[in-house]
Amino acid sequence: MPKIIRFHQLGGPEVLRFEEAEPQRPGKGEVRIRVQASGLNRAESVYMRGRYFEQPQLPSRIGYEVAGVVEAVGEGVDACWIGKPVATVPGFSQNRYGTLGEETVVPVEVLGEYPANLTPVQAAAIWMQFLTAYGALVLVGGIKAGDFVSIPAASSSVGLAAIQIARDHGATAIAVTRSAAKREELLALGAHHVIVSDKEDYPARMKEITGGKGARITFDPVAGPGIEHLAEGAANSGHLIEYGALDGGPTPFPLIAAMTKGLNVHGYTMLQVTHDPAIAAKAKKYVFDRLAEGRFVPKIARTFPFTQTIEAYQYLESNQQVGKVVITVP
Repeated sequence: MPKIIRFHQLGGPEVLRFEEAEPQRPGKGEVRIRVQASGLNRAESVYMRGRYFEQPQLPSRIGYEVAGVVEAVGEGVDACWIGKPVATVPGFSQNRYGTLGEETVVPVEVLGEYPANLTPVQAAAIWMQFLTAYGALVLVGGIKAGDFVSIPAASSSVGLAAIQIARDHGATAIAVTRSAAKREELLALGAHHVIVSDKEDYPARMKEITGGKGARITFDPVAGPGIEHLAEGAANSGHLIEYGALDGGPTPFPLIAAMTKGLNVHGYTMLQVTHDPAIAAKAKKYVFDRLAEGRFVPKIARTFPFTQTIEAYQYLESNQQVGKVVITVP
């Protein structure tokens, strides 16, 4: 019987359990995937602790992003999917469709084919990060050549995707990290500038880098009191896009900066892309084409075997990685 991952109580990676389950039969509008690789996301870490948008119904499966091969389809699904390599586009219910395991059943509409030049490990590291960054920078921020783009938590997979999108549009990518040890790698991965926020004065450095203009787009997953510094470093009529709450504490509204600069403060998630079929189709084509051309390349920080799933999540939460943590499934 296939092995899956579930948890029976809230907590950190230590609550995850390996369990055997009967092979699932895909229902109407669903497919079954034989999983080859699973990409890990902060969303799952927050979910297993009961702090996500969706509350777990215990015992719960977990997982958003996998690559594998379709091996069965349900009623109403074209049989041409069978045998195709696919990767899942996150945004569905982890309660109902958690993907972490040797096989998973998901709705057919969350499938995304990936270019032949990618491996399954790479394919498990594309949709969450590139679609999240696309929606924020392209749809919300309207990124254009000459823009200055501030990217806090730049060493995350989403942050690295944002760097690649900024460069692709002719913008200046300014990576923000707390760790000086990550500076050189971020520069090597395409950042034009790096600000180490624990050691440097963010608004002063942003003013220096931009010639006093500030960042027209700030793409931030951290929130918390640091939002005041981000607002201070933003450009007049700039976009401050908040897509996470990694700080974990209250986030003040930067009222003075918002008033004096005409700052646009946005709350954002990738669901703003995936829940609209027309936008989702356009976004997936945008990412697919650039991956196929080699203009976008997913960065894999480290891989773990399926048997070390708990260790993989612990590594994710250690903040040591630059890029995506991926589990390989035999």
